Amino acid sequence: MESAIDTHLQCPRTLSRRVPDDYRPPFPMWVARAGSGLQQVVMAYLGVQYGQDAQRPAAVAALRHIAGTFEGADGPVHHDLTDHVDDSGHHNLMAVGYWSDPAAFCRWLRSDEVKGWWDADERLADGLGYFREVVTPRADQFETLYAFQDDLPGVGSVMGEISGEISEHGYWGSMRDRIPQSQTDWLQADGNLTIVSGDPGNGGRVVVRGHDNIALIRSGQDWRAAGEEERSLYLDELLPPLEEGMDFLRDNGETLGCYSNRFVRSIDLDGNELDESYNIGHWRSLEHLERWAESHPTHLRIFVTFFRVVTGLEKLRLYHEVSVSDGREQIFEYVNCHPRTGMMRDARPPAGA
Repeated sequence: MESAIDTHLQCPRTLSRRVPDDYRPPFPMWVARAGSGLQQVVMAYLGVQYGQDAQRPAAVAALRHIAGTFEGADGPVHHDLTDHVDDSGHHNLMAVGYWSDPAAFCRWLRSDEVKGWWDADERLADGLGYFREVVTPRADQFETLYAFQDDLPGVGSVMGEISGEISEHGYWGSMRDRIPQSQTDWLQADGNLTIVSGDPGNGGRVVVRGHDNIALIRSGQDWRAAGEEERSLYLDELLPPLEEGMDFLRDNGETLGCYSNRFVRSIDLDGNELDESYNIGHWRSLEHLERWAESHPTHLRIFVTFFRVVTGLEKLRLYHEVSVSDGREQIFEYVNCHPRTGMMRDARPPAGA
């Protein structure tokens, strides 16, 4: 049994864990590992939004274009493609990219192929919406958790290694305990979402400034390799309470400190659905996410169902990753998206504006 926090990220604790040192979890779980050379990662959610079915071919073409820009030397180490319907009935296609080198991401972002396309007048005139939501957490600002040990998705794909069985899971507060910075920091929110430019109500280009310690969770389910019994376990038992909880946060999250919640389905380059899904949630703080997870009925039903079936899982792959990030390491930009998209819903003009 080992700590979820890698040895080179451990330091003397000034804030204690939620369990005693002799705690032993009820089943095995693992975390991704990377050497000390990994200082920071980039998690980029790049979206194409449309409101009418007739726009889907153009939206899929735009998604293919974004994915095509990943193919150069400065593209992400890993990416996947998703689709979801938001609380306003709009489809959102996303290319989700992970970089292990922020400098490579900056070169990609500033390349003519990327910057020229994003800045072009055509983005304002082609009838589609676009957004990019990017966070760049340091190695001490994120954690992972997997019920399997190979072919890691998400940020695990850029880390390259897997731990032995870890002790910090299976109890309320373990998510926080796996984040290295939590050894000495409460990771509290600092500031509010602020509209830097544009007006969400008028469409066009809008830039939102974030704040320190926005929490981002990606929680995934992959049943591509599952047999009939495990597929039924997921689709009939795990999925119904999961969808209920995700829909609640999508529609009512602003009352709980959830800025944005998207339950997405993985797709291929042609827009066809794959047997994989995950939730993407932006929260005002880790504390707000924890409060929902520990006390809200919609999550308690998910949690109880997971604990009941987890020991029988073989091919059904469940995982999550959670990060916090500094406000200066965040990008939230929107083009012609409806005003409830992403961070725009809860962003306000600066004081005195």
